[in-house]
Amino acid sequence: MNPHFAAVAKERGFYSDELMKRIAHHGTVADMAEVPEDVRRLFVTAHDIEPVWHVKMQAAFQDHTDNAVSKTVNFSHDAKVGDVEEVYRLAYSLGCKGVTIYRDGSKDEQVLSTGRTKEAKGQPAAAAEQKLPPEPGKIIPRPRPLVTKGITRQVNTGCGRLYVTINEDEKGLCELFASMGKSGGCATSQTEATGRLVSLALRSGVDPASIIDQLKGIRCPSPTWISGSTIYSCADAIATVLEDYLLEKKQGSTTEDKSLTADNLLNHCPQCPECGSMVSFAEGCVVCSSCGYSKCG
Repeated sequence: MNPHFAAVAKERGFYSDELMKRIAHHGTVADMAEVPEDVRRLFVTAHDIEPVWHVKMQAAFQDHTDNAVSKTVNFSHDAKVGDVEEVYRLAYSLGCKGVTIYRDGSKDEQVLSTGRTKEAKGQPAAAAEQKLPPEPGKIIPRPRPLVTKGITRQVNTGCGRLYVTINEDEKGLCELFASMGKSGGCATSQTEATGRLVSLALRSGVDPASIIDQLKGIRCPSPTWISGSTIYSCADAIATVLEDYLLEKKQGSTTEDKSLTADNLLNHCPQCPECGSMVSFAEGCVVCSSCGYSKCG
């Protein structure tokens, strides 16, 4: 609750805990008869203001600002494409250097929301954050322990250096992490997702050999050589590291340094190792138009 509104409510004598709860759920006092009219006109919310007036306010400030003004145009949950188009065109015609919009309830989580937001999305306000309980008879992975032990191995792939971490707890293999040397980009997100699913499978009792069988041989546009064999993709590299780890464990040694280095068959992954954007081949070299990276630099 806005502290200034609460102070005015107490000073004017219409404050009550019940009213505050109703306002928090309703999201506005514009149509609440218990609140005096002059207070309702003063304490408006973003959704009480028509979207076009959000833009007009921004334009008024923009006229006296050398750089730019940032303001979010708040839309209700039932806003249409035409409403957004109207705001964009108005911002352009009024000389705004940029415009930002947000439709209420368009994301699962948002900074400010009311009970009506969740109801508009078809969710009960009190239960919107609840997770579905597991179905009877389904496999539930064992919880991750606070302390694990394992190794981390480096693999040079076509998308850059891949670091694969394999950890164990008292019951055996429990998790696998895979991360690229550079953050961001599609390759990084996919290796993270692969690691999460492998970890979930390991803690659910899935045979590691079955995991290796699923990942082994997956191909991407940039395979690499490793000691006479081929690493076809990041997923294939994860399977190779896991396979080597199990083999070494069976032989009684996992401490030997076996960083998997490689030569790229196609010179470069289609993604930039610096920013994750797509690269292009120009004048015999790989370059990134987004950040300026050059393989020849």
